[in-house]
Amino acid sequence: QVQLVESGGGLVQAGGSLRLSCAASGLTFTRYIMGWFRQAPGKEREFVAGISRSGSSTYYADSVKGRFTISRDIINNTVSLQMNILKPEDTAVYYCAANSGSVYVRSAAYNYWGQGTQVTVSS
Repeated sequence: QVQLVESGGGLVQAGGSLRLSCAASGLTFTRYIMGWFRQAPGKEREFVAGISRSGSSTYYADSVKGRFTISRDIINNTVSLQMNILKPEDTAVYYCAANSGSVYVRSAAYNYWGQGTQVTVSS
């Protein structure tokens, strides 16, 4: 049974920081690229960040570039998203996802999803 479990969400003031974590189990971790997506009320799920199997390549949505950093810990089978200089428009449910292919930005390309964690940024 594949499981992706997110943690670290919460309420933070604009300009603050949060670090999200995703613990993966039930899969061979290094066979998958990993991504973070987010979904705000009334909006489609959108790509936030992705990372290659080895962690050597990363990809970001323009809206978060320079503020967010994705990383993966191969030994502990975890993926993290460090979020700095948070803005109210970052408010959303954030999802961790695993992908056996090579298309990073399309949510339909991902095989497995976590349950999501709420991030709320107040002004």
